[in-house]
Amino acid sequence: MRLKLVAAGLTAGVLCAGLLTALAEGTAHAQIQPIAERDANWDAVSQISMVIGVTTVSLMPRVYYSSPDATVGWKARWHISQLAPVMTYTAVTLFVDGPIKDAIESPRPGCTVEDTLLQLPDSGCETFGGPSTHAFAAWGAFGAGTSIFLVDTLNYSDGEFHAGAFVGNMAVPFTAALMTSIARSQDGSGLSAEDAGQNVAGALPGLGIGALVGFGYAMLQEPDCGYGGYLFCW
Repeated sequence: MRLKLVAAGLTAGVLCAGLLTALAEGTAHAQIQPIAERDANWDAVSQISMVIGVTTVSLMPRVYYSSPDATVGWKARWHISQLAPVMTYTAVTLFVDGPIKDAIESPRPGCTVEDTLLQLPDSGCETFGGPSTHAFAAWGAFGAGTSIFLVDTLNYSDGEFHAGAFVGNMAVPFTAALMTSIARSQDGSGLSAEDAGQNVAGALPGLGIGALVGFGYAMLQEPDCGYGGYLFCW
C-alpha cells in the first residue's frame, strides 16, 4: 500500500512539474512573440542609407575655388573643426531619440503606448516611433551639406560650381535621406517602422536644424587652411 502511495505521489509530482514547465514555457514564448512584426530588410535599408548620408557629409572635404591672390584652381581641405557640427548634431539626435520621444509618446504602427512602456525584447514595440530619429539624422545631414555647399560656392568660390562638391554635399545625402524615409515607412512583409506623420515629424525639424548647423559652421570656418597648402587643417 505504501509503495502505491509513493508511486502515486511521484507520478503526481512529475505531472505537476511537467504542467508547470509547460505553462512557464508558454508564458515565456508569449513574452517573446512580436506584438508588431516588421520587415527586417526595410529596416536594414533604412539603417544603411542613414549611415551613408551622415557619413558622406561628415567626411566630405571643403571644396572651394582659390582666389587670384593665391594659387588659382579648385582646392579640397579637411578641417578638424568639422567634428564640432558633427558632435553637435549627434547630441541633438540623441536628445530627439530619448527625452523628446519619451515625452511625446507616439507609438509605432501596430503598438500602443502601454505596449511600448513595457519594452518587451523583440516585441517590435520597444521604443516610440515619432519623431523618427532616422529621418531626423538623414535629412539633417542633407540640410547641413546643402548649407555648406551653398556657402562654399557663393561666398568662397564666387559662384563657381564644382560637381564633386555638389554630389558629396547634396546629391548623395538627398538620395540617402529619401531612401531612409521610404524604408522607414514601407510595410513590406509586416508593419512599417514608423508612419508617415512620424517620419515627417523627424524629417522637417532635422532638415531645418541641420541647415542651421551647417550654415553656422561654414560661415565661421573658411575652407582654406591658410599658408602651406596642407590638405588637413588643424
